[in-house]
Amino acid sequence: MNAAERLLETVRDYGPLAVAYSGGADSALVLAAAARALGPDRVLAVTAVSESLASGELAPARAFAASLGVEHLTPRTHELTRDGYRANGPDRCYFCKSEVLNTIAALARDRRFELVATGTNADDARDPFRPGIAAGRERGIRTPLLDTGLTKAAVRAVSRFWSLPTWDKPATPCLASRIRHGVEVTPYRLARVDQAEIAARAVLASAGIPVTDLRVRDLGGTARLEVAAEQVQTVAALPGVREAVSAAGFDGEHVEIGEFRSGRLNEERTEP
Repeated sequence: MNAAERLLETVRDYGPLAVAYSGGADSALVLAAAARALGPDRVLAVTAVSESLASGELAPARAFAASLGVEHLTPRTHELTRDGYRANGPDRCYFCKSEVLNTIAALARDRRFELVATGTNADDARDPFRPGIAAGRERGIRTPLLDTGLTKAAVRAVSRFWSLPTWDKPATPCLASRIRHGVEVTPYRLARVDQAEIAARAVLASAGIPVTDLRVRDLGGTARLEVAAEQVQTVAALPGVREAVSAAGFDGEHVEIGEFRSGRLNEERTEP
């Protein structure tokens, strides 16, 4: 039995399922598997909408759910009302996921869905900086990708096999992940990171520089634009790129250009 078949069997065993659906490659695969294994009428897609959702993410998420024939709900969540989230310590994701999963689970029950699944994959479970996974376990959230042993590479392989448009989508974690631990998460900080990334992408596109993974990190007094290692020198020499980041809300703050690494702020937190 291949990975795709194992995933379908796992989801089929769950029965009717609500999916915490961000629109990323992982949760999109869970949603597609549920629609295939259970039928779209027995699946509910729920996307949490808040200040931490990057611009441009919701529209394609809606389109994908519609293409599967799955009902898609977009409740407003209120992570910023949680002190632990705003404080932005290493456990920030726990408070975020608690808010999001509580909202999704309550909405799912109203629609007669008893089980909720996330897109947690096997690589996520090995990452030491994933306090959000604990929030899911406390609530009995299902993790079909993890249960099936699918890594990120396997997620992309199965998604490509099924011709899902998300198979090669870059990771797009919440905007709060761009803010250095210990720097308070506020609506203003989230919005300016979002706008700075949009502005930086526009400058790079105008210069004919293709980018996949790009982040603007709010380091508290400085900002860092991160791109692929091989692009750092080219981007650093590009006229207007620092100014674009500054104009998005980092005016007066030094703008660095550095290498993108997923989870880089977690690594820097542990450095002396």
